[in-house]
Amino acid sequence: MNRIESRFRELRASGGKAFIPFVTAGDPDLESTHAIVLAMEEAGADVVELGVPFSDPIADGPVIQRATERSLEAGTTLDGILETVRRIRASSQIPLLLFSYYNPLLSRGLGRLAGELAEAGIDGVLASDLTVEESGPFVETMRPKGLSTVFLVAPTSSPERIGRIVGASTGFVYAVSRTGVTGAGDELSGELTGFIRRLRTSTDSPIAVGFGISTPQHVRAVWREADGAAVGSAIVREIEAHAGRPDLAASVGRFVRWLREGQA
Repeated sequence: MNRIESRFRELRASGGKAFIPFVTAGDPDLESTHAIVLAMEEAGADVVELGVPFSDPIADGPVIQRATERSLEAGTTLDGILETVRRIRASSQIPLLLFSYYNPLLSRGLGRLAGELAEAGIDGVLASDLTVEESGPFVETMRPKGLSTVFLVAPTSSPERIGRIVGASTGFVYAVSRTGVTGAGDELSGELTGFIRRLRTSTDSPIAVGFGISTPQHVRAVWREADGAAVGSAIVREIEAHAGRPDLAASVGRFVRWLREGQA
């Protein structure tokens, strides 16, 4: 059992819910990413998603696209991200999920990648554009190294496809709250409750919801039905607003605490 699985088990036993913030690794630089992850943990994060910058972020909205551009311009590489993870592990056991497109992972070589991720201290991988139908080699390579394989499931997924997705997912199932790209939203979909309840009939695994969650009210609404709430664009926008300032990590930590607890 890795850190992601252990954390969700602990939360389920205590009746708690997970808060899962996202950060684009290397935005604005990897030194800041190290400090931000530790600040988010102190603010109450349960799992942290580390985004791997990719030159063609087709599933991301403008906020995360800009973060990806800043990260790539700063020279961020997968090697640099893994070294940052090792530094995080020197003082933290926060569960870490690598959030990537498939090409940067596949180009590394799946066998080599799995060993490097496990050695550095990553707990799971989500390849956002990898379809479950083509995921066999990925799943078969990651799991023996103790890495969770997390897949996205959308409100438009058929019952048959939901079954395949939850069958390939370990750690938790990532439910997309809406169709379209990432981005903070004003309101959650009115169909979210029904969607999560349909998922419950297909899996006993924890379910986390992401895309469009940007306020404490959104987080609490998700927690009423799901096991975790994932927040990406709202946090990345906060990083963008404070980039270059000495209080960047502290500001992100306060924002995470506000989202999670409704207070700074």
